[in-house]
Amino acid sequence: MKLQVKFSLYNAITKIAIIVVLGGIILFSLDKLAFNQLDNRLIKKKNKIIEHLNDNEIDSLLNKEQSFTDYNILKEEFIVLTDIADNQKSASADIFTEKREIEGDIEVYRILNYKFSYHTNWYNLEIGESMTALSSIKNAIRFYMLIVLFVALLITLVTDYFFSNFLLKPFYAIIDKKINLVNDPSHYNYDNIPTSTDDFKMLDNSVNSLMKKINNLFALEKQFIANVSHELLTPISVLSTRFENMLNTPEMPVAHENKIYASLKTLNRLKLVINSLLLISKVENNQYLKTEEISLKEEIEDIYEDLEDRIADKNIVFKLALTEDFQFIGNKALIHTLLMNVINNAIKYNIEKGSIEISGEKKEHRYHLTIEDSGLGMKKELLENAFDRFKRGNTEENGFGLGLAIVQSIARFHSIEVEILSEEHKGTCVSLIFNMKIS
Repeated sequence: MKLQVKFSLYNAITKIAIIVVLGGIILFSLDKLAFNQLDNRLIKKKNKIIEHLNDNEIDSLLNKEQSFTDYNILKEEFIVLTDIADNQKSASADIFTEKREIEGDIEVYRILNYKFSYHTNWYNLEIGESMTALSSIKNAIRFYMLIVLFVALLITLVTDYFFSNFLLKPFYAIIDKKINLVNDPSHYNYDNIPTSTDDFKMLDNSVNSLMKKINNLFALEKQFIANVSHELLTPISVLSTRFENMLNTPEMPVAHENKIYASLKTLNRLKLVINSLLLISKVENNQYLKTEEISLKEEIEDIYEDLEDRIADKNIVFKLALTEDFQFIGNKALIHTLLMNVINNAIKYNIEKGSIEISGEKKEHRYHLTIEDSGLGMKKELLENAFDRFKRGNTEENGFGLGLAIVQSIARFHSIEVEILSEEHKGTCVSLIFNMKIS
């Protein structure tokens, strides 16, 4: 999961949690706040009535001439004043919620009941306000508050996402330009990625420092390759020449000649190993150019001409079935080596009177070249290590185990995918998958 997604998820979860908690507190507190507000209004009305109370007001209320306020049509408020009997005399004020029937309609009211004395008489004052309007207001407040919370959450999530994207943009630029897109350390760009974040600056500088070390190591490796080429191949050539001269010595015993032939054979094998390792190293160090136009069909036909005698010696049926040719830009010599190694293995590990079929076709912007043989095949454990150096597909055969390692190095150099399917005693199928966008 990307860091940006983790940031966004973390922000989303924390904000949702905060909004849910705050929203829950507000929603559950809304009833209490509404009742407190309504109770305060009733107390203020009670105080106002008591403050302006006189005999006429008492008479009119006792006679129920004004049992409702100005809102009596909607029955939202009422005021009732009654006498208190002698056994009920006690000053008190209570607030409660109760259903009342007013002119035939039953409504739920919040009622303030206040007992007081006036001119030696005791009265009971009831002031009520309908709860219907209050419920409507509370529902409206809840609805709009939920909408506001949802919109606020959505806005914060979107802004957090774009802000994290903006904040992490230098990080992804460092990953892409300084790591993923770097194929050759010698062509590495040491310019810093513009950013105001100290952590990303430190990461950029660390990657630059690491690439400098890697570049120095690559330079040392290239120098080592050059030294190996001179220091190892030259003595081998000298020894080969001396052994060949010794063979021209007259009257040399046959036993000595056999030992010299064996030594020459060992030197030639050592020379092949060194040349193969040098080839792999040079390919992996990008010491070759990819500037030539290559035709796969032409290369395979040239290789067939070179290997025709070996194919005939084993009575192998060779079939070239390319539905269409594929051309691309690369290094012709390296591609020739790659195809030569694969086809040579198909011959080397094939059975007498076996078959080799080479086919090619385009599939979804890619070209698949398949080289299939009816040979010895490989065991599962050997197939897993097929591209490792000095690992042979069949241990009973002579070889150095560098053929497929060379194939893999050249394939990587040309962005070619290599797939191998093999089953012991049933043959091997090697697929070379070319990206047609680079052709």
